[in-house]
Amino acid sequence: MTLSAVLLFVFAAFVGSYVQSVAGFAMGLLIIAIMGASGIISLPLVAAAVSLISLLNVVLSLRGRMIHLHRSLLGWIVAGQVLSIAPGLWLVMVLDASAERALGVLLGLFVTFGALGMLLKPQPQSSVSKPVASFAAGVAGGLLAGMFAASGPVLGWFGYRQPLPLDVIRATLLSCFGVSTSLRTVLVGFSGGLTADVWLLAGLALPAVLLGTWLGRNVPPPWPEAGIKKAAFTLLLLTGVWTLARNLTGG
Repeated sequence: MTLSAVLLFVFAAFVGSYVQSVAGFAMGLLIIAIMGASGIISLPLVAAAVSLISLLNVVLSLRGRMIHLHRSLLGWIVAGQVLSIAPGLWLVMVLDASAERALGVLLGLFVTFGALGMLLKPQPQSSVSKPVASFAAGVAGGLLAGMFAASGPVLGWFGYRQPLPLDVIRATLLSCFGVSTSLRTVLVGFSGGLTADVWLLAGLALPAVLLGTWLGRNVPPPWPEAGIKKAAFTLLLLTGVWTLARNLTGG
């Protein structure tokens, strides 16, 4: 890995941890989008490092917020995640080894449509989703968590559609991400994927994650949260389109 690659990852970790601490999701998506667009570090390596630092961000962000959990919603989402994280992890490993451009196209689509989904403000439902819908959201989010260590586009959209207080939505989403990142890290570890490079990236990004998380909790942005989200996801949209175009054209 080059110094520029490491510095870019550290910067992405700082931005992602700050936004996730403020909004309750998007850390993995932001880091994967930035690093995937650059193409300077393999996606499985980046995703493994993202899982480690995301877990730290979740633990710090959840301090004092566990009382707000919606336990039923969390339980059904986690049940779906448990079933689909391993298949997602297997798919990204296969594609990285044999179809790198196809993986790049999938990443571009994932980031592009994820950003579009976040830019379109979800309208709250009249009642909390039924178990089958929560389970399905968990399956979809788990598949993305397995592939890209980022289930925010699915679970963020699903969570913000619930007619629940913002604190409840944030705490529940963060807990979902905590489960998915923990399980993914265990699976990567068993497969031998927690290499020295993964630990190096995660370790170097640790101070940035701590700083971004602390700032998100204690120094919220002086402008409306909606403005922060719109700016972040507009940037993500441009990144996703560029990544998609680069892989489709072979550039």
